[in-house]
Amino acid sequence: MYTELAARGLSVARQVPVTLRHRSVVVDNAFKIDLLVESRLVVELKSVERLTAVHGKQVLTYLRVMQLPLGLLMNFGEATLKSGLRRIANDYHAH
Repeated sequence: MYTELAARGLSVARQVPVTLRHRSVVVDNAFKIDLLVESRLVVELKSVERLTAVHGKQVLTYLRVMQLPLGLLMNFGEATLKSGLRRIANDYHAH
């Protein structure tokens, strides 16, 4: 997936570390995003039998912390790609 996106001219970063800040607390490398496309789209990759609510919440947390509007949750453990693909939207609005 990474090489296909890069071959199409898209900027793709893998295992992007994200720093979490809350008031005076800073946690370096609080989590890592599987893929960040064009610095705007979070792609979280899974290979589990079935996605659960916690997987969607994980992506939504990433979006909120990074103030990004959209993410994709891709599960390669499902029978088809269509059944394993979820679009996650954040209510973030750029000013």
